Amino acid sequence: MTQPPAQTILIVDDQEENLRLVGTVLSMMNYDIILASSAEQAFKRLTSRLPDLILLDVLMPETDGLSTCRQIKAEPKWSDIPVIFLSAADDKNLIVQALEAGGVDYVTKPFNMAELVSRVRTQLSLKQARDQLRTLAEDKDEILGILAHDLKNTLAGMKLSAGLLQGRSGDLPPRCMALVDNIANSTERMLSFVKEFLANQHAERLQLKKQRLNLGDFVTLLTANHQAAAQAKRITLVSQIPGTSVQVEGDREAMTQVLENLVSNALKFTPQGGNVEVIVEPPVAGMAKCIVRDNGPGFTEQDRGKMFRRYGRLSARPTGDEPSTGLGLSIVKRLLDAMGGTIVLAEGGGPGAEFIVSLPIATTPEPAEVPAVAQAAADAPTERSQS
Repeated sequence: MTQPPAQTILIVDDQEENLRLVGTVLSMMNYDIILASSAEQAFKRLTSRLPDLILLDVLMPETDGLSTCRQIKAEPKWSDIPVIFLSAADDKNLIVQALEAGGVDYVTKPFNMAELVSRVRTQLSLKQARDQLRTLAEDKDEILGILAHDLKNTLAGMKLSAGLLQGRSGDLPPRCMALVDNIANSTERMLSFVKEFLANQHAERLQLKKQRLNLGDFVTLLTANHQAAAQAKRITLVSQIPGTSVQVEGDREAMTQVLENLVSNALKFTPQGGNVEVIVEPPVAGMAKCIVRDNGPGFTEQDRGKMFRRYGRLSARPTGDEPSTGLGLSIVKRLLDAMGGTIVLAEGGGPGAEFIVSLPIATTPEPAEVPAVAQAAADAPTERSQS
Protein backbone atom coordinates (compact mmCIF):
# COMPACT_ATOMS: atom_id res chain seq x y z
CA MET A 1 0.00 0.00 0.00
CA THR A 2 1.12 3.57 -0.71
CA GLN A 3 2.52 5.28 2.36
CA PRO A 4 1.07 8.74 3.17
CA PRO A 5 3.50 11.59 2.47
CA ALA A 6 5.70 12.61 5.39
CA GLN A 7 4.61 15.73 7.23
CA THR A 8 6.83 18.77 6.75
CA ILE A 9 8.26 20.96 9.51
CA LEU A 10 9.94 24.32 8.99
CA ILE A 11 12.50 25.12 11.71
CA VAL A 12 13.53 28.80 12.02
CA ASP A 13 16.45 29.59 14.33
CA ASP A 14 19.47 31.85 13.98
CA GLN A 15 21.66 29.32 15.88
CA GLU A 16 23.08 26.68 13.54
CA GLU A 17 23.58 24.26 16.43
CA ASN A 18 19.87 24.39 17.30
CA LEU A 19 18.88 23.87 13.67
CA ARG A 20 21.13 20.84 13.41
CA LEU A 21 20.03 19.33 16.75
CA VAL A 22 16.28 19.74 16.33
CA GLY A 23 16.40 18.92 12.63
CA THR A 24 18.30 15.67 13.25
CA VAL A 25 15.92 14.49 15.96
CA LEU A 26 12.78 15.22 13.95
CA SER A 27 14.26 13.69 10.78
CA MET A 28 14.71 10.46 12.74
CA MET A 29 10.95 10.60 13.44
CA ASN A 30 10.34 10.50 9.64
CA TYR A 31 9.39 14.16 9.26
CA ASP A 32 10.56 16.19 6.27
CA ILE A 33 12.63 19.08 7.59
CA ILE A 34 13.13 22.56 6.10
CA LEU A 35 15.70 24.83 7.76
CA ALA A 36 15.85 28.63 7.87
CA SER A 37 18.30 30.79 9.84
CA SER A 38 16.34 34.06 9.62
CA ALA A 39 12.86 35.46 9.06
CA GLU A 40 13.80 36.44 5.51
CA GLN A 41 14.89 32.88 4.75
CA ALA A 42 11.73 31.53 6.36
CA PHE A 43 9.50 33.59 4.06
CA LYS A 44 11.43 32.31 1.02
CA ARG A 45 10.98 28.72 2.20
CA LEU A 46 7.25 29.30 2.78
CA THR A 47 6.86 30.73 -0.71
CA SER A 48 8.32 27.62 -2.31
CA ARG A 49 6.75 24.97 -0.04
CA LEU A 50 4.02 24.99 2.62
CA PRO A 51 4.96 23.11 5.79
CA ASP A 52 2.53 21.42 8.17
CA LEU A 53 4.17 23.01 11.24
CA ILE A 54 6.63 25.81 12.04
CA LEU A 55 9.12 25.79 14.93
CA LEU A 56 10.08 29.43 15.40
CA ASP A 57 12.79 30.95 17.58
CA VAL A 58 11.59 34.01 19.49
CA LEU A 59 14.86 35.94 19.82
CA MET A 60 16.44 36.47 16.40
CA PRO A 61 18.38 39.44 14.99
CA GLU A 62 16.71 41.88 12.60
CA THR A 63 13.16 40.41 12.57
CA ASP A 64 12.30 38.57 15.77
CA GLY A 65 10.02 35.57 16.07
CA LEU A 66 6.98 37.53 17.27
CA SER A 67 7.02 39.84 14.25
CA THR A 68 7.70 36.90 11.96
CA CYS A 69 4.70 35.02 13.33
CA ARG A 70 2.41 38.02 12.89
CA GLN A 71 3.47 38.34 9.26
CA ILE A 72 2.85 34.64 8.69
CA LYS A 73 -0.62 34.81 10.24
CA ALA A 74 -1.46 37.91 8.19
CA GLU A 75 -0.95 35.95 4.95
CA PRO A 76 -4.13 33.94 4.15
CA LYS A 77 -2.29 30.99 2.53
CA TRP A 78 -0.01 30.63 5.61
CA SER A 79 -2.41 31.57 8.41
CA ASP A 80 -3.54 28.00 9.16
CA ILE A 81 0.00 26.68 9.74
CA PRO A 82 0.50 26.11 13.50
CA VAL A 83 3.54 27.81 15.06
CA ILE A 84 5.42 26.49 18.10
CA PHE A 85 7.77 29.07 19.60
CA LEU A 86 11.26 28.12 20.81
CA SER A 87 13.10 30.31 23.28
CA ALA A 88 15.73 30.26 26.00
CA ALA A 89 13.70 32.88 27.88
CA ASP A 90 11.23 31.43 30.36
CA ASP A 91 9.47 34.77 30.78
CA LYS A 92 5.72 34.54 31.39
CA ASN A 93 5.08 37.88 29.70
CA LEU A 94 7.02 36.76 26.64
CA ILE A 95 5.04 33.51 26.53
CA VAL A 96 1.79 35.50 26.59
CA GLN A 97 3.07 37.75 23.79
CA ALA A 98 4.04 34.70 21.75
CA LEU A 99 0.59 33.15 22.07
CA GLU A 100 -1.10 36.48 21.29
CA ALA A 101 1.06 36.77 18.17
CA GLY A 102 -0.52 33.56 16.87
CA GLY A 103 1.56 30.75 18.37
CA VAL A 104 -0.11 27.54 19.53
CA ASP A 105 2.63 26.41 21.97
CA TYR A 106 5.91 27.49 23.57
CA VAL A 107 8.95 25.30 24.31
CA THR A 108 11.93 26.57 26.31
CA LYS A 109 15.61 25.85 25.70
CA PRO A 110 17.63 23.79 26.47
CA PHE A 111 15.27 21.32 24.87
CA ASN A 112 13.85 18.26 26.48
CA MET A 113 13.65 16.31 23.23
CA ALA A 114 10.93 13.94 24.42
CA GLU A 115 8.77 16.94 25.35
CA LEU A 116 9.49 18.71 22.05
CA VAL A 117 8.63 15.62 19.98
CA SER A 118 5.42 15.10 21.97
CA ARG A 119 4.28 18.69 21.40
CA VAL A 120 5.17 18.48 17.71
CA ARG A 121 3.12 15.30 17.34
CA THR A 122 0.17 16.86 19.17
CA GLN A 123 0.06 19.96 16.98
CA LEU A 124 0.51 17.96 13.78
CA SER A 125 -2.33 15.65 14.79
CA LEU A 126 -4.58 18.62 15.54
CA LYS A 127 -3.77 20.22 12.18
CA GLN A 128 -4.43 16.95 10.38
CA ALA A 129 -7.80 16.66 12.11
CA ARG A 130 -8.69 20.27 11.20
CA ASP A 131 -7.70 19.69 7.58
CA GLN A 132 -9.81 16.54 7.41
CA LEU A 133 -12.83 18.30 8.92
CA ARG A 134 -12.44 21.19 6.49
CA THR A 135 -12.25 18.78 3.55
CA LEU A 136 -15.31 16.88 4.77
CA ALA A 137 -17.25 20.13 5.17
CA GLU A 138 -16.26 21.28 1.67
CA ASP A 139 -17.20 17.89 0.20
CA LYS A 140 -20.54 17.94 2.02
CA ASP A 141 -21.35 21.45 0.80
CA GLU A 142 -20.37 20.57 -2.77
CA ILE A 143 -22.41 17.35 -2.83
CA LEU A 144 -25.46 19.00 -1.26
CA GLY A 145 -25.16 21.92 -3.65
CA ILE A 146 -25.06 19.60 -6.67
CA LEU A 147 -28.01 17.58 -5.38
CA ALA A 148 -30.02 20.69 -4.61
CA HIS A 149 -29.39 22.18 -8.05
CA ASP A 150 -30.35 18.90 -9.76
CA LEU A 151 -33.47 18.61 -7.62
CA LYS A 152 -34.37 22.19 -8.43
CA ASN A 153 -34.23 21.52 -12.18
CA THR A 154 -36.19 18.27 -11.86
CA LEU A 155 -38.86 19.84 -9.65
CA ALA A 156 -39.19 22.81 -11.99
CA GLY A 157 -39.90 20.35 -14.81
CA MET A 158 -42.50 18.54 -12.70
CA LYS A 159 -44.14 21.84 -11.78
CA LEU A 160 -44.33 22.84 -15.45
CA SER A 161 -45.86 19.49 -16.43
CA ALA A 162 -48.43 19.69 -13.63
CA GLY A 163 -49.29 23.24 -14.66
CA LEU A 164 -49.88 22.15 -18.25
CA LEU A 165 -52.21 19.40 -17.04
CA GLN A 166 -54.05 21.87 -14.81
CA GLY A 167 -54.59 24.06 -17.88
CA ARG A 168 -56.40 21.17 -19.56
CA SER A 169 -58.75 20.42 -16.70
CA GLY A 170 -61.66 20.03 -19.11
CA ASP A 171 -59.99 17.05 -20.81
CA LEU A 172 -59.35 15.13 -17.57
CA PRO A 173 -61.75 13.39 -15.19
CA PRO A 174 -62.27 15.08 -11.79
CA ARG A 175 -60.42 12.31 -9.96
CA CYS A 176 -57.33 12.84 -12.12
CA MET A 177 -57.48 16.59 -11.58
CA ALA A 178 -57.37 16.08 -7.81
CA LEU A 179 -54.20 14.03 -8.25
CA VAL A 180 -52.70 16.65 -10.58
CA ASP A 181 -53.43 19.41 -8.05
CA ASN A 182 -51.78 17.33 -5.32
CA ILE A 183 -48.68 16.81 -7.51
CA ALA A 184 -48.52 20.55 -8.28
CA ASN A 185 -48.85 21.56 -4.61
CA SER A 186 -46.30 18.99 -3.39
CA THR A 187 -43.86 20.00 -6.11
CA GLU A 188 -44.23 23.67 -5.19
CA ARG A 189 -43.48 22.92 -1.52
CA MET A 190 -40.40 20.86 -2.36
CA LEU A 191 -39.17 23.46 -4.84
CA SER A 192 -39.56 26.17 -2.21
CA PHE A 193 -37.55 24.11 0.26
CA VAL A 194 -34.72 23.56 -2.25
CA LYS A 195 -34.63 27.28 -3.10
CA GLU A 196 -34.40 28.26 0.57
CA PHE A 197 -31.77 25.59 1.18
CA LEU A 198 -29.66 27.07 -1.63
CA ALA A 199 -30.26 30.56 -0.20
CA ASN A 200 -29.01 29.33 3.17
CA GLN A 201 -25.88 27.85 1.57
CA HIS A 202 -25.30 31.11 -0.27
CA ALA A 203 -25.73 33.14 2.93
CA GLU A 204 -23.06 31.05 4.66
CA ARG A 205 -20.56 31.75 1.87
CA LEU A 206 -21.50 35.34 1.10
CA GLN A 207 -18.50 37.67 1.21
CA LEU A 208 -19.94 40.90 2.57
CA LYS A 209 -18.95 44.23 1.05
CA LYS A 210 -20.14 46.91 3.44
CA GLN A 211 -21.11 50.23 1.94
CA ARG A 212 -23.47 53.16 2.45
CA LEU A 213 -27.06 52.15 1.69
CA ASN A 214 -30.29 54.18 1.71
CA LEU A 215 -32.66 52.09 3.83
CA GLY A 216 -35.73 53.92 2.56
CA ASP A 217 -34.90 53.04 -1.05
CA PHE A 218 -34.74 49.35 -0.20
CA VAL A 219 -38.10 49.43 1.57
CA THR A 220 -39.78 51.42 -1.24
CA LEU A 221 -38.57 49.03 -3.92
CA LEU A 222 -39.38 45.94 -1.88
CA THR A 223 -42.96 46.94 -1.07
CA ALA A 224 -43.54 47.83 -4.73
CA ASN A 225 -42.24 44.42 -5.81
CA HIS A 226 -44.56 42.61 -3.36
CA GLN A 227 -47.76 44.47 -4.22
CA ALA A 228 -48.93 41.74 -6.62
CA ALA A 229 -48.52 39.03 -3.95
CA ALA A 230 -50.30 41.24 -1.40
CA GLN A 231 -53.22 42.01 -3.74
CA ALA A 232 -53.63 38.29 -4.50
CA LYS A 233 -54.49 37.79 -0.80
CA ARG A 234 -56.27 41.16 -0.49
CA ILE A 235 -53.61 42.26 2.00
CA THR A 236 -52.88 45.97 2.42
CA LEU A 237 -49.09 46.41 2.16
CA VAL A 238 -47.82 49.89 3.07
CA SER A 239 -44.47 51.51 3.86
CA GLN A 240 -43.61 54.49 6.03
CA ILE A 241 -40.36 56.31 5.36
CA PRO A 242 -39.11 59.48 7.09
CA GLY A 243 -38.67 62.63 5.07
CA THR A 244 -34.91 62.62 5.57
CA SER A 245 -32.66 59.94 4.09
CA VAL A 246 -31.68 57.11 6.47
CA GLN A 247 -28.21 55.90 5.49
CA VAL A 248 -27.01 52.60 6.97
CA GLU A 249 -23.88 50.51 6.54
CA GLY A 250 -24.37 47.04 5.09
CA ASP A 251 -24.05 44.72 2.14
CA ARG A 252 -26.48 45.34 -0.73
CA GLU A 253 -27.20 41.69 -1.48
CA ALA A 254 -27.49 40.73 2.19
CA MET A 255 -29.80 43.68 2.90
CA THR A 256 -32.07 42.70 0.03
CA GLN A 257 -32.22 39.12 1.27
CA VAL A 258 -33.02 40.20 4.85
CA LEU A 259 -35.92 42.49 3.91
CA GLU A 260 -37.16 40.09 1.22
CA ASN A 261 -37.45 37.29 3.77
CA LEU A 262 -39.22 39.42 6.38
CA VAL A 263 -41.75 40.96 3.98
CA SER A 264 -42.53 37.67 2.19
CA ASN A 265 -42.94 35.93 5.57
CA ALA A 266 -45.32 38.64 6.76
CA LEU A 267 -47.46 38.21 3.62
CA LYS A 268 -47.29 34.43 3.93
CA PHE A 269 -48.65 34.33 7.49
CA THR A 270 -51.13 37.22 7.28
CA PRO A 271 -54.74 36.19 6.53
CA GLN A 272 -56.74 37.56 3.61
CA GLY A 273 -57.83 41.13 4.18
CA GLY A 274 -55.01 41.74 6.69
CA ASN A 275 -52.35 44.43 6.89
CA VAL A 276 -48.55 44.46 6.60
CA GLU A 277 -46.50 47.56 7.41
CA VAL A 278 -42.82 48.21 6.72
CA ILE A 279 -41.57 51.22 8.70
CA VAL A 280 -38.20 52.98 8.61
CA GLU A 281 -37.39 55.02 11.70
CA PRO A 282 -34.82 57.84 12.01
CA PRO A 283 -31.48 56.82 13.57
CA VAL A 284 -31.08 56.80 17.35
CA ALA A 285 -27.74 56.27 19.16
CA GLY A 286 -25.93 55.27 15.99
CA MET A 287 -28.51 52.68 14.88
CA ALA A 288 -31.41 52.87 12.41
CA LYS A 289 -34.49 50.67 12.66
CA CYS A 290 -36.68 48.97 10.09
CA ILE A 291 -39.89 47.43 11.45
CA VAL A 292 -41.95 44.77 9.65
CA ARG A 293 -45.37 44.42 11.28
CA ASP A 294 -48.34 42.20 10.42
CA ASN A 295 -51.64 41.15 11.99
CA GLY A 296 -51.23 37.42 11.48
CA PRO A 297 -51.33 34.74 14.20
CA GLY A 298 -48.08 35.86 15.85
CA PHE A 299 -45.77 33.59 17.85
CA THR A 300 -46.01 31.57 21.04
CA GLU A 301 -43.47 31.66 23.87
CA GLN A 302 -42.13 28.31 22.65
CA ASP A 303 -41.65 29.80 19.18
CA ARG A 304 -39.48 32.62 20.54
CA GLY A 305 -36.83 30.19 21.75
CA LYS A 306 -36.31 28.52 18.37
CA MET A 307 -37.41 30.97 15.68
CA PHE A 308 -33.84 31.79 14.56
CA ARG A 309 -32.69 28.17 14.39
CA ARG A 310 -32.29 26.48 11.03
CA TYR A 311 -35.29 24.34 10.06
CA GLY A 312 -37.13 25.50 13.19
CA ARG A 313 -40.80 24.59 12.84
CA LEU A 314 -43.02 27.22 14.46
CA SER A 315 -46.66 27.10 15.49
CA ALA A 316 -47.98 29.50 12.83
CA ARG A 317 -48.95 28.13 9.42
CA PRO A 318 -49.16 30.00 6.11
CA THR A 319 -52.67 31.33 5.51
CA GLY A 320 -52.71 30.74 1.74
CA ASP A 321 -51.27 27.20 1.73
CA GLU A 322 -47.83 28.63 0.87
CA PRO A 323 -44.79 26.41 1.53
CA SER A 324 -42.68 27.05 4.63
CA THR A 325 -39.24 25.55 5.30
CA GLY A 326 -38.14 27.10 8.59
CA LEU A 327 -34.97 28.54 7.04
CA GLY A 328 -35.91 32.17 6.38
CA LEU A 329 -35.43 33.66 9.85
CA SER A 330 -32.16 31.80 10.43
CA ILE A 331 -30.80 33.29 7.20
CA VAL A 332 -31.95 36.77 8.28
CA LYS A 333 -30.25 36.42 11.68
CA ARG A 334 -26.97 35.20 10.17
CA LEU A 335 -26.80 38.02 7.62
CA LEU A 336 -27.63 40.72 10.16
CA ASP A 337 -24.99 39.40 12.57
CA ALA A 338 -22.43 39.64 9.77
CA MET A 339 -23.44 43.25 9.05
CA GLY A 340 -23.26 44.28 12.72
CA GLY A 341 -27.04 44.49 13.01
CA THR A 342 -29.68 42.81 15.17
CA ILE A 343 -33.21 41.45 14.87
CA VAL A 344 -35.71 41.03 17.68
CA LEU A 345 -39.35 40.07 17.91
CA ALA A 346 -41.21 42.81 19.77
CA GLU A 347 -43.17 41.87 22.84
CA GLY A 348 -46.90 42.13 22.25
CA GLY A 349 -50.06 40.92 23.85
CA GLY A 350 -52.27 40.94 20.75
CA PRO A 351 -52.23 39.03 17.47
CA GLY A 352 -49.61 39.66 14.84
CA ALA A 353 -45.85 39.86 14.76
CA GLU A 354 -43.46 42.81 14.78
CA PHE A 355 -39.84 42.24 13.81
CA ILE A 356 -37.42 45.08 14.57
CA VAL A 357 -34.23 45.19 12.52
CA SER A 358 -31.47 47.50 13.75
CA LEU A 359 -28.52 48.47 11.56
CA PRO A 360 -25.50 50.72 12.17
CA ILE A 361 -25.72 54.09 10.47
CA ALA A 362 -23.23 54.72 7.68
CA THR A 363 -19.90 56.31 8.53
CA THR A 364 -18.41 56.13 5.02
CA PRO A 365 -18.69 59.18 2.72
CA GLU A 366 -21.80 59.35 0.56
CA PRO A 367 -21.03 58.33 -3.06
CA ALA A 368 -21.43 60.85 -5.84
CA GLU A 369 -23.39 58.42 -8.04
CA VAL A 370 -26.90 57.20 -7.26
CA PRO A 371 -26.81 53.47 -6.40
CA ALA A 372 -28.62 51.14 -8.80
CA VAL A 373 -31.14 50.09 -6.14
CA ALA A 374 -31.93 53.74 -5.41
CA GLN A 375 -32.51 54.41 -9.11
CA ALA A 376 -34.79 51.38 -9.35
CA ALA A 377 -36.67 52.56 -6.27
CA ALA A 378 -37.07 56.02 -7.76
CA ASP A 379 -38.59 54.49 -10.91
CA ALA A 380 -40.97 52.29 -8.88
CA PRO A 381 -44.27 53.56 -7.42
CA THR A 382 -43.77 55.10 -3.98
CA GLU A 383 -45.61 53.21 -1.22
CA ARG A 384 -46.06 55.73 1.54
CA SER A 385 -49.74 55.27 2.03
CA GLN A 386 -52.31 52.51 1.90
CA SER A 387 -52.74 50.87 -1.48
